Amino acid sequence: MAAYMRSVRRIIDFKGQFSAARRTDIAVESRRYVRGLRRKPVRVIVPEGEPGKVSKETPQFQPGGQNIRSKTDVKAAAQVVHVTVTKEQIDDLRYERALPGDKRLGRLVSIARSRTFREHQGKILLEGRRLICDALDAGAVPQMVFFSTADRLRELPLDKLRRATLIKVKNEDIKVWSDLVTPQGVIAIFSRPDPLTFPDRRPSVPLSLVCDNIRDPGNLGTMLRCAAAAGCRDVLLTKGCVDVWEPKVLRAAMGAHFRLPILPSLAWNDIESRLTEALTVHIADSSCGSHASQEMADGSASHKPSRAGDFGWVSTRGKTKNMRYEEYDSDSDGEDEEHHPRVDSKLYHENWAQTPAALVIGGETHGVSPEAVRLAGKTGGHRLFIPIVPNVDSLNSAMAASILLFEGRRQLLQRMQSVSRSQRWS
Repeated sequence: MAAYMRSVRRIIDFKGQFSAARRTDIAVESRRYVRGLRRKPVRVIVPEGEPGKVSKETPQFQPGGQNIRSKTDVKAAAQVVHVTVTKEQIDDLRYERALPGDKRLGRLVSIARSRTFREHQGKILLEGRRLICDALDAGAVPQMVFFSTADRLRELPLDKLRRATLIKVKNEDIKVWSDLVTPQGVIAIFSRPDPLTFPDRRPSVPLSLVCDNIRDPGNLGTMLRCAAAAGCRDVLLTKGCVDVWEPKVLRAAMGAHFRLPILPSLAWNDIESRLTEALTVHIADSSCGSHASQEMADGSASHKPSRAGDFGWVSTRGKTKNMRYEEYDSDSDGEDEEHHPRVDSKLYHENWAQTPAALVIGGETHGVSPEAVRLAGKTGGHRLFIPIVPNVDSLNSAMAASILLFEGRRQLLQRMQSVSRSQRWS
Protein backbone atom coordinates (compact mmCIF):
# COMPACT_ATOMS: atom_id res chain seq x y z
CA MET A 1 0.00 0.00 0.00
CA ALA A 2 2.89 2.34 0.78
CA ALA A 3 4.39 1.65 -2.64
CA TYR A 4 1.07 2.45 -4.20
CA MET A 5 0.92 5.89 -2.44
CA ARG A 6 4.46 6.72 -3.48
CA SER A 7 3.63 6.07 -7.11
CA VAL A 8 0.58 8.31 -6.85
CA ARG A 9 2.66 11.19 -5.46
CA ARG A 10 5.20 10.84 -8.28
CA ILE A 11 2.47 11.09 -10.82
CA ILE A 12 1.07 14.28 -9.23
CA ASP A 13 4.50 15.93 -9.09
CA PHE A 14 5.42 15.24 -12.73
CA LYS A 15 2.15 15.77 -14.53
CA GLY A 16 0.04 17.87 -12.25
CA GLN A 17 -2.99 16.03 -13.41
CA PHE A 18 -4.00 13.81 -10.54
CA SER A 19 -7.32 12.60 -11.85
CA ALA A 20 -6.13 11.52 -15.32
CA ALA A 21 -3.07 9.73 -14.00
CA ARG A 22 -5.21 7.96 -11.41
CA ARG A 23 -7.51 6.50 -14.09
CA THR A 24 -4.66 5.25 -16.30
CA ASP A 25 -1.65 4.25 -14.21
CA ILE A 26 -3.47 2.85 -11.22
CA ALA A 27 -5.09 0.24 -13.41
CA VAL A 28 -1.71 -0.67 -14.95
CA GLU A 29 -0.03 -0.94 -11.58
CA SER A 30 -2.87 -3.01 -10.15
CA ARG A 31 -2.62 -5.53 -13.01
CA ARG A 32 1.11 -5.68 -12.45
CA TYR A 33 0.77 -6.57 -8.80
CA VAL A 34 -2.00 -9.08 -9.49
CA ARG A 35 0.29 -10.85 -11.91
CA GLY A 36 2.92 -10.96 -9.21
CA LEU A 37 0.65 -13.01 -6.96
CA ARG A 38 0.26 -15.87 -9.47
CA ARG A 39 2.24 -19.04 -8.89
CA LYS A 40 3.59 -21.51 -11.43
CA PRO A 41 2.48 -25.18 -11.06
CA VAL A 42 4.83 -27.33 -9.02
CA ARG A 43 6.54 -30.13 -10.91
CA VAL A 44 5.92 -33.48 -9.13
CA ILE A 45 8.31 -36.35 -9.88
CA VAL A 46 7.14 -39.86 -8.99
CA PRO A 47 10.01 -41.95 -7.50
CA GLU A 48 11.02 -44.96 -9.54
CA GLY A 49 9.09 -48.15 -8.71
CA GLU A 50 6.54 -46.35 -6.50
CA PRO A 51 2.88 -46.15 -7.68
CA GLY A 52 1.49 -42.64 -7.86
CA LYS A 53 -1.60 -40.88 -9.13
CA VAL A 54 -1.01 -38.84 -12.25
CA SER A 55 -2.73 -35.45 -12.63
CA LYS A 56 -3.63 -33.90 -15.97
CA GLU A 57 -2.30 -30.46 -14.92
CA THR A 58 1.17 -31.58 -13.85
CA PRO A 59 4.08 -32.57 -16.10
CA GLN A 60 4.13 -36.38 -16.48
CA PHE A 61 7.18 -38.51 -15.87
CA GLN A 62 7.72 -42.26 -16.09
CA PRO A 63 9.65 -44.04 -13.35
CA GLY A 64 12.68 -44.06 -15.65
CA GLY A 65 12.55 -40.29 -16.13
CA GLN A 66 11.06 -40.08 -19.66
CA ASN A 67 8.27 -37.62 -20.28
CA ILE A 68 4.76 -38.94 -21.05
CA ARG A 69 3.21 -36.92 -23.84
CA SER A 70 -0.06 -38.79 -24.52
CA LYS A 71 -2.93 -40.41 -22.64
CA THR A 72 -1.84 -43.81 -23.94
CA ASP A 73 1.56 -43.30 -22.31
CA VAL A 74 -0.16 -42.37 -19.04
CA LYS A 75 -2.11 -45.66 -19.05
CA ALA A 76 1.01 -47.60 -19.92
CA ALA A 77 2.87 -45.97 -17.05
CA ALA A 78 0.12 -46.93 -14.64
CA GLN A 79 0.46 -50.54 -15.74
CA VAL A 80 4.22 -50.45 -15.34
CA VAL A 81 3.86 -49.21 -11.79
CA HIS A 82 1.81 -52.29 -10.68
CA VAL A 83 3.65 -55.37 -9.52
CA THR A 84 3.50 -58.20 -12.07
CA VAL A 85 3.10 -61.92 -11.27
CA THR A 86 6.45 -63.61 -10.94
CA LYS A 87 6.97 -67.14 -12.18
CA GLU A 88 9.14 -69.64 -10.37
CA GLN A 89 10.06 -73.26 -10.93
CA ILE A 90 9.64 -76.61 -9.18
CA ASP A 91 11.56 -79.44 -10.84
CA ASP A 92 11.54 -77.71 -14.25
CA LEU A 93 7.85 -76.81 -13.95
CA ARG A 94 6.99 -73.12 -13.95
CA TYR A 95 4.29 -71.95 -11.56
CA GLU A 96 2.68 -68.68 -10.54
CA ARG A 97 1.97 -67.17 -7.15
CA ALA A 98 -1.65 -66.14 -6.69
CA LEU A 99 -2.09 -62.51 -5.69
CA PRO A 100 -4.81 -61.39 -3.26
CA GLY A 101 -8.17 -61.27 -5.01
CA ASP A 102 -7.17 -63.65 -7.81
CA LYS A 103 -10.41 -64.35 -9.71
CA ARG A 104 -9.25 -67.83 -10.69
CA LEU A 105 -9.85 -68.97 -7.12
CA GLY A 106 -13.53 -68.06 -7.49
CA ARG A 107 -13.93 -70.69 -10.20
CA LEU A 108 -13.42 -73.39 -7.60
CA VAL A 109 -16.67 -72.51 -5.87
CA SER A 110 -18.57 -72.23 -9.16
CA ILE A 111 -17.43 -75.64 -10.34
CA ALA A 112 -17.95 -77.28 -6.96
CA ARG A 113 -21.48 -75.99 -6.30
CA SER A 114 -23.10 -75.46 -9.69
CA ARG A 115 -24.08 -78.42 -11.86
CA THR A 116 -25.12 -76.04 -14.63
CA PHE A 117 -21.72 -74.35 -14.58
CA ARG A 118 -19.93 -77.72 -14.75
CA GLU A 119 -22.00 -78.86 -17.71
CA HIS A 120 -21.79 -75.52 -19.53
CA GLN A 121 -18.03 -75.05 -19.05
CA GLY A 122 -17.18 -78.73 -19.41
CA LYS A 123 -15.07 -78.79 -16.24
CA ILE A 124 -14.83 -80.90 -13.08
CA LEU A 125 -13.14 -80.24 -9.75
CA LEU A 126 -10.96 -82.83 -7.99
CA GLU A 127 -9.42 -82.36 -4.56
CA GLY A 128 -6.75 -84.51 -2.99
CA ARG A 129 -3.76 -86.47 -4.28
CA ARG A 130 -5.59 -89.77 -4.79
CA LEU A 131 -8.42 -88.43 -6.96
CA ILE A 132 -6.07 -86.32 -9.06
CA CYS A 133 -3.68 -89.23 -9.61
CA ASP A 134 -6.56 -91.52 -10.62
CA ALA A 135 -7.74 -88.95 -13.14
CA LEU A 136 -4.24 -88.47 -14.56
CA ASP A 137 -3.72 -92.23 -14.86
CA ALA A 138 -7.01 -92.51 -16.76
CA GLY A 139 -5.90 -89.87 -19.25
CA ALA A 140 -7.98 -86.91 -18.02
CA VAL A 141 -6.66 -83.50 -19.10
CA PRO A 142 -5.73 -81.07 -16.27
CA GLN A 143 -6.22 -77.34 -16.79
CA MET A 144 -5.29 -75.70 -13.47
CA VAL A 145 -3.65 -77.06 -10.32
CA PHE A 146 -3.74 -75.07 -7.07
CA PHE A 147 -1.24 -76.19 -4.41
CA SER A 148 -0.09 -74.84 -1.06
CA THR A 149 3.48 -76.18 -0.85
CA ALA A 150 6.04 -77.66 -3.23
CA ASP A 151 5.88 -80.99 -1.40
CA ARG A 152 2.15 -81.26 -2.16
CA LEU A 153 2.83 -80.72 -5.85
CA ARG A 154 5.66 -83.26 -5.93
CA GLU A 155 3.22 -85.95 -4.72
CA LEU A 156 1.61 -85.80 -8.19
CA PRO A 157 3.11 -87.17 -11.43
CA LEU A 158 4.78 -83.96 -12.62
CA ASP A 159 5.36 -85.22 -16.15
CA LYS A 160 1.57 -85.19 -16.70
CA LEU A 161 1.18 -81.58 -15.50
CA ARG A 162 3.30 -79.81 -18.10
CA ARG A 163 0.32 -78.46 -20.02
CA ALA A 164 -1.54 -77.30 -16.91
CA THR A 165 -1.35 -73.91 -15.24
CA LEU A 166 0.23 -74.33 -11.81
CA ILE A 167 -0.74 -71.76 -9.18
CA LYS A 168 0.68 -71.60 -5.68
CA VAL A 169 -1.74 -70.25 -3.08
CA LYS A 170 -1.66 -69.83 0.65
CA ASN A 171 -2.95 -72.69 2.75
CA GLU A 172 -5.48 -70.31 4.31
CA ASP A 173 -6.97 -69.65 0.88
CA ILE A 174 -7.32 -73.37 0.18
CA LYS A 175 -9.16 -73.76 3.50
CA VAL A 176 -11.59 -71.05 2.43
CA TRP A 177 -12.36 -72.60 -0.98
CA SER A 178 -12.12 -76.26 0.02
CA ASP A 179 -15.21 -78.32 0.84
CA LEU A 180 -13.29 -80.58 3.26
CA VAL A 181 -12.82 -80.18 6.98
CA THR A 182 -9.11 -80.98 6.60
CA PRO A 183 -7.94 -79.87 3.13
CA GLN A 184 -5.14 -81.85 1.51
CA GLY A 185 -3.45 -78.80 0.02
CA VAL A 186 -4.00 -79.55 -3.67
CA ILE A 187 -7.02 -78.89 -5.91
CA ALA A 188 -7.21 -79.39 -9.68
CA ILE A 189 -9.61 -78.36 -12.44
CA PHE A 190 -9.95 -80.91 -15.26
CA SER A 191 -11.72 -80.95 -18.57
CA ARG A 192 -14.86 -83.06 -18.26
CA PRO A 193 -13.71 -86.51 -19.42
CA ASP A 194 -15.48 -88.97 -21.66
CA PRO A 195 -15.79 -92.21 -19.65
CA LEU A 196 -15.91 -94.34 -22.79
CA THR A 197 -12.35 -93.30 -23.66
CA PHE A 198 -10.82 -94.57 -20.41
CA PRO A 199 -8.45 -97.51 -20.87
CA ASP A 200 -10.06 -100.80 -19.80
CA ARG A 201 -7.58 -102.44 -17.45
CA ARG A 202 -10.12 -104.20 -15.19
CA PRO A 203 -11.26 -107.81 -15.18
CA SER A 204 -15.04 -107.44 -15.47
CA VAL A 205 -18.09 -109.68 -15.38
CA PRO A 206 -21.18 -109.30 -17.62
CA LEU A 207 -23.05 -107.31 -14.99
CA SER A 208 -24.36 -103.74 -15.29
CA LEU A 209 -25.69 -101.42 -12.59
CA VAL A 210 -28.63 -99.11 -13.30
CA CYS A 211 -29.16 -96.30 -10.77
CA ASP A 212 -32.76 -95.11 -10.84
CA ASN A 213 -33.46 -91.72 -9.20
CA ILE A 214 -30.64 -91.89 -6.66
CA ARG A 215 -30.72 -88.43 -5.08
CA ASP A 216 -28.26 -88.80 -2.20
CA PRO A 217 -24.64 -88.03 -3.23
CA GLY A 218 -23.13 -90.31 -0.60
CA ASN A 219 -25.30 -93.25 -1.67
CA LEU A 220 -24.50 -92.78 -5.34
CA GLY A 221 -20.77 -92.51 -4.71
CA THR A 222 -20.79 -95.66 -2.57
CA MET A 223 -22.73 -97.56 -5.23
CA LEU A 224 -20.19 -96.54 -7.87
CA ARG A 225 -17.38 -97.71 -5.62
CA CYS A 226 -19.10 -101.07 -5.10
CA ALA A 227 -19.71 -101.46 -8.83
CA ALA A 228 -16.03 -100.89 -9.56
CA ALA A 229 -14.98 -103.32 -6.81
CA ALA A 230 -17.38 -106.01 -8.06
CA GLY A 231 -16.02 -105.70 -11.60
CA CYS A 232 -19.18 -104.41 -13.24
CA ARG A 233 -19.06 -103.74 -16.94
CA ASP A 234 -20.64 -100.26 -16.70
CA VAL A 235 -23.02 -98.05 -14.70
CA LEU A 236 -26.08 -96.35 -16.21
CA LEU A 237 -27.79 -93.41 -14.49
CA THR A 238 -31.29 -92.14 -15.15
CA LYS A 239 -32.07 -88.43 -15.51
CA GLY A 240 -33.39 -88.19 -11.95
CA CYS A 241 -30.04 -89.04 -10.34
CA VAL A 242 -27.77 -86.53 -8.66
CA ASP A 243 -24.87 -85.22 -10.75
CA VAL A 244 -22.20 -87.89 -10.92
CA TRP A 245 -19.42 -85.21 -10.89
CA GLU A 246 -20.57 -83.52 -7.69
CA PRO A 247 -17.70 -83.27 -5.15
CA LYS A 248 -19.50 -85.41 -2.54
CA VAL A 249 -20.12 -88.14 -5.11
CA LEU A 250 -16.47 -88.01 -6.17
CA ARG A 251 -15.22 -88.38 -2.61
CA ALA A 252 -17.58 -91.26 -1.80
CA ALA A 253 -16.69 -93.10 -5.04
CA MET A 254 -12.95 -93.05 -4.22
CA GLY A 255 -11.81 -92.95 -7.85
CA ALA A 256 -14.48 -95.27 -9.30
CA HIS A 257 -15.28 -92.58 -11.91
CA PHE A 258 -12.01 -93.42 -13.65
CA ARG A 259 -12.18 -97.21 -13.35
CA LEU A 260 -15.37 -98.07 -15.25
CA PRO A 261 -17.67 -96.37 -17.78
CA ILE A 262 -20.38 -94.24 -16.11
CA LEU A 263 -23.11 -92.92 -18.40
CA PRO A 264 -25.27 -90.21 -16.74
CA SER A 265 -28.65 -88.62 -17.52
CA LEU A 266 -30.10 -91.39 -19.68
CA ALA A 267 -33.73 -91.85 -20.61
CA TRP A 268 -35.20 -95.33 -20.31
CA ASN A 269 -35.27 -95.68 -24.08
CA ASP A 270 -31.53 -95.01 -24.15
CA ILE A 271 -30.93 -97.50 -21.33
CA GLU A 272 -32.88 -100.20 -23.14
CA SER A 273 -30.99 -99.55 -26.37
CA ARG A 274 -27.63 -99.87 -24.61
CA LEU A 275 -28.49 -103.25 -23.07
CA THR A 276 -27.88 -106.29 -25.20
CA GLU A 277 -30.70 -108.60 -26.25
CA ALA A 278 -29.37 -111.50 -24.17
CA LEU A 279 -29.23 -109.40 -20.99
CA THR A 280 -31.77 -109.89 -18.20
CA VAL A 281 -32.88 -106.95 -16.03
CA HIS A 282 -33.46 -107.60 -12.32
CA ILE A 283 -34.93 -105.21 -9.74
CA ALA A 284 -33.97 -104.79 -6.10
CA ASP A 285 -36.99 -105.01 -3.77
CA SER A 286 -37.41 -104.57 -0.03
CA SER A 287 -41.13 -103.83 0.21
CA CYS A 288 -42.31 -107.34 1.07
CA GLY A 289 -42.10 -106.79 4.83
CA SER A 290 -41.31 -109.23 7.64
CA HIS A 291 -44.31 -111.48 6.95
CA ALA A 292 -43.32 -111.96 3.31
CA SER A 293 -39.73 -112.43 4.46
CA GLN A 294 -40.74 -115.52 6.45
CA GLU A 295 -42.81 -116.84 3.53
CA MET A 296 -39.93 -116.44 1.10
CA ALA A 297 -37.53 -118.03 3.54
CA ASP A 298 -39.87 -121.04 3.64
CA GLY A 299 -40.13 -121.04 -0.15
CA SER A 300 -43.90 -120.60 -0.20
CA ALA A 301 -43.87 -117.21 -1.90
CA SER A 302 -40.83 -117.41 -4.14
CA HIS A 303 -42.90 -116.75 -7.27
CA LYS A 304 -45.32 -114.17 -5.96
CA PRO A 305 -46.31 -111.70 -8.72
CA SER A 306 -45.86 -108.03 -7.96
CA ARG A 307 -47.13 -104.62 -8.89
CA ALA A 308 -45.22 -101.54 -10.01
CA GLY A 309 -45.34 -100.10 -6.50
CA ASP A 310 -43.73 -103.13 -4.90
CA PHE A 311 -40.22 -102.24 -6.03
CA GLY A 312 -37.45 -100.18 -4.52
CA TRP A 313 -35.53 -99.90 -1.28
CA VAL A 314 -38.24 -98.13 0.68
CA SER A 315 -39.21 -98.32 4.31
CA THR A 316 -41.52 -101.18 5.34
CA ARG A 317 -42.87 -99.12 8.24
CA GLY A 318 -45.05 -96.05 7.58
CA LYS A 319 -44.22 -93.16 5.23
CA THR A 320 -46.66 -94.57 2.70
CA LYS A 321 -48.53 -91.31 2.25
CA ASN A 322 -45.56 -89.74 0.46
CA MET A 323 -45.05 -92.65 -1.92
CA ARG A 324 -46.46 -92.49 -5.44
CA TYR A 325 -47.41 -95.82 -6.96
CA GLU A 326 -49.04 -96.80 -10.22
CA GLU A 327 -51.90 -98.98 -9.00
CA TYR A 328 -53.66 -101.53 -11.15
CA ASP A 329 -56.14 -104.31 -10.58
CA SER A 330 -54.26 -107.54 -9.89
CA ASP A 331 -57.49 -109.55 -10.41
CA SER A 332 -57.88 -108.43 -14.01
CA ASP A 333 -57.68 -110.97 -16.82
CA GLY A 334 -54.39 -109.64 -18.10
CA GLU A 335 -55.77 -106.66 -19.98
CA ASP A 336 -52.99 -104.45 -18.52
CA GLU A 337 -50.34 -107.13 -18.73
CA GLU A 338 -48.60 -105.32 -21.55
CA HIS A 339 -48.20 -102.11 -19.54
CA HIS A 340 -47.71 -103.67 -16.09
CA PRO A 341 -46.07 -107.07 -16.56
CA ARG A 342 -45.83 -109.44 -13.64
CA VAL A 343 -42.35 -109.92 -12.17
CA ASP A 344 -41.62 -112.97 -10.01
CA SER A 345 -39.72 -112.71 -6.73
CA LYS A 346 -36.50 -114.43 -5.73
CA LEU A 347 -34.25 -114.39 -2.72
CA TYR A 348 -30.95 -112.69 -3.41
CA HIS A 349 -28.90 -115.89 -3.01
CA GLU A 350 -30.99 -117.93 -5.47
CA ASN A 351 -29.80 -118.44 -9.04
CA TRP A 352 -30.77 -115.24 -10.80
CA ALA A 353 -27.45 -114.27 -12.46
CA GLN A 354 -26.99 -117.20 -14.87
CA THR A 355 -26.76 -115.00 -17.97
CA PRO A 356 -25.49 -111.42 -18.55
CA ALA A 357 -27.58 -109.28 -16.21
CA ALA A 358 -28.40 -105.71 -15.21
CA LEU A 359 -29.38 -104.76 -11.68
CA VAL A 360 -31.69 -101.77 -11.07
CA ILE A 361 -31.41 -100.00 -7.69
CA GLY A 362 -34.02 -97.34 -6.90
CA GLY A 363 -34.07 -94.48 -4.45
CA GLU A 364 -35.07 -95.05 -0.85
CA THR A 365 -38.13 -92.79 -1.01
CA HIS A 366 -40.04 -93.76 -4.15
CA GLY A 367 -38.30 -96.96 -5.24
CA VAL A 368 -37.69 -97.82 -8.87
CA SER A 369 -39.62 -96.38 -11.77
CA PRO A 370 -42.50 -98.21 -13.51
CA GLU A 371 -40.33 -98.20 -16.63
CA ALA A 372 -37.82 -100.41 -14.82
CA VAL A 373 -40.61 -102.82 -13.91
CA ARG A 374 -41.73 -103.06 -17.53
CA LEU A 375 -38.16 -103.66 -18.67
CA ALA A 376 -37.67 -106.40 -16.08
CA GLY A 377 -40.87 -108.12 -17.16
CA LYS A 378 -39.94 -107.77 -20.80
CA THR A 379 -36.54 -109.43 -20.33
CA GLY A 380 -37.75 -112.16 -17.94
CA GLY A 381 -36.06 -110.71 -14.86
CA HIS A 382 -36.91 -111.01 -11.17
CA ARG A 383 -37.37 -108.79 -8.17
CA LEU A 384 -34.61 -109.65 -5.69
CA PHE A 385 -35.34 -109.62 -2.01
CA ILE A 386 -32.90 -109.56 0.94
CA PRO A 387 -34.73 -110.88 4.04
CA ILE A 388 -34.23 -108.94 7.26
CA VAL A 389 -35.44 -109.59 10.78
CA PRO A 390 -38.88 -108.27 11.83
CA ASN A 391 -39.33 -104.70 13.09
CA VAL A 392 -36.21 -103.48 11.26
CA ASP A 393 -36.41 -100.85 8.58
CA SER A 394 -35.19 -101.57 5.04
CA LEU A 395 -31.56 -101.51 4.04
CA ASN A 396 -29.77 -98.49 2.68
CA SER A 397 -29.70 -98.35 -1.13
CA ALA A 398 -25.92 -98.46 -1.30
CA MET A 399 -25.76 -101.36 1.18
CA ALA A 400 -28.35 -103.34 -0.78
CA ALA A 401 -26.50 -102.65 -4.03
CA SER A 402 -23.23 -103.98 -2.58
CA ILE A 403 -24.88 -107.23 -1.38
CA LEU A 404 -26.62 -107.87 -4.70
CA LEU A 405 -23.67 -106.90 -6.89
CA PHE A 406 -21.22 -109.21 -5.15
CA GLU A 407 -23.78 -112.02 -5.11
CA GLY A 408 -24.34 -111.50 -8.83
CA ARG A 409 -20.59 -111.56 -9.40
CA ARG A 410 -20.28 -114.84 -7.46
CA GLN A 411 -23.05 -116.49 -9.46
CA LEU A 412 -21.71 -115.29 -12.81
CA LEU A 413 -18.17 -116.45 -12.07
CA GLN A 414 -19.47 -119.80 -10.87
CA ARG A 415 -21.50 -120.16 -14.04
CA MET A 416 -18.52 -119.22 -16.23
CA GLN A 417 -16.30 -121.75 -14.46
CA SER A 418 -18.84 -124.54 -14.90
CA VAL A 419 -19.20 -123.74 -18.60
CA SER A 420 -15.42 -123.72 -18.97
CA ARG A 421 -15.13 -127.12 -17.29
CA SER A 422 -17.84 -128.61 -19.46
CA GLN A 423 -16.16 -127.34 -22.59
CA ARG A 424 -12.85 -128.75 -21.43
CA TRP A 425 -14.34 -132.22 -20.81
CA SER A 426 -16.32 -132.30 -24.04
